[in-house]
Parts: sequence; structure tokens; C-alpha cells
Amino acid sequence: MHRLVAIALACSTALAVAQTDGGGLYIAGAGFTFQQAVEQGLAMNPSGQRFFVLSLPPQTQALGLSAPANVAALRDRAAQGGAVFLVCQRDVANGAVNLAQLVPGVVAVRGWPPSGSNALPADQDYFPGENRADLPQSGELLRRLRSTCSS
Repeated sequence: MHRLVAIALACSTALAVAQTDGGGLYIAGAGFTFQQAVEQGLAMNPSGQRFFVLSLPPQTQALGLSAPANVAALRDRAAQGGAVFLVCQRDVANGAVNLAQLVPGVVAVRGWPPSGSNALPADQDYFPGENRADLPQSGELLRRLRSTCSS
């Protein structure tokens, strides 16, 4: 239930996200297609400013090596325009997403750890070993991203 609430909250404003870090976070899934999220990201970042596109299944198919030509062209245009493509680590862990079948450079993002876990120290925003360059630097966007990717 918490996962559904987090996804609903994150997705309800996915296309109207504040431009607080790079070009913001755009979520493909739960009401928005990959095309809608990418087109909004490109429209809000015409100068090539970095922005983040999180794809939830089944929208992750657009990141696949075997995506239809028109989807692959949009994906490539977004990458050239500054998009960083993300999927949830939980979707990789549960088999809904196979990273080996996605285009290179897609980043799997961890959600919040379970209650009582010390995997993410209380005074830290990033997990040990996580590449900060692949994720939003904005605390607000990072929280939205982690909430959406929590199990």
C-alpha cells in the first residue's frame, strides 16, 4: 500500500516538477507514458540541461535494446538533450526489469531502506558506493526518486 501511495504522489506531479536540479525528474509510468515524460523533459530543457527520466514497468520497454525504432529515436534524442535514464532497483531485483536488455547507461536507483535498517545512514542522502553523479543533487528530487522506488 505504501508503494502505491508513493507512486501515486510521485506520478501525480511528474510532468509539473520543479526545476530544482538540472531539469527535474520526469516519471514514465502510473499514468504517464515514456513519450510524455521525455517530451516534457525536452520541452522544459531546450538548452540541453541535464534532466532525469525514471521509467516504471511497463514503460521500461522504451529503454530496451529492442524498442521500436520510433521509441529508440525519441530515447536517443532525449539522451543527446541531457536525459539520464533511471529504473528502480526493486524492479531489477524482482525480475520486472533486466538491465542486460536495456541500453547502456541506464541507472538502477535504490528506494528507501526498510524501517530499522542502517543501509542508509541517517545523516546521508546516498547509499555507500552509489554514484552521486548519476542521481539528482537536489534533496527534493532525490527524496521523490527514492520514495517512488521504495518497495
